[in-house]
Amino acid sequence: MGSFVVGFILLVIVVLAVKSSVHRILHGSACCGERDAPEKKIKPADKNKSHYPYEYILVVDGMRCSNCVRRVENVLNSVDGFWAKANLEKKTVNVLSKTQAEASFFEKRIGEAGYTVLSVSQVEKS
Repeated sequence: MGSFVVGFILLVIVVLAVKSSVHRILHGSACCGERDAPEKKIKPADKNKSHYPYEYILVVDGMRCSNCVRRVENVLNSVDGFWAKANLEKKTVNVLSKTQAEASFFEKRIGEAGYTVLSVSQVEKS
């Protein structure tokens, strides 16, 4: 009887560990409110890439989960004339812009969201 109880407890622990791992894979880590409903994704009004002559690559510190990615994208996509797409693995944000922007603009906007811009580089479009 004792080995049955121990086996049952181990089974429960394994099930909870697997459930937690699957949840983290699907929803990111617990860094910024994974238990809350995610923010609504803000999409740019103009999705024609040819209308964005400027492109920037930002390296952003502090993005740790899918909620962080959405928050960083939203803070830039909410500005007219910008289209941002973040990459969690590389900790980068690819930004298309209709006008030329200064690094200080990106640092201020992303800083207000709680993240730090480590570098900004402009990509030459052909």
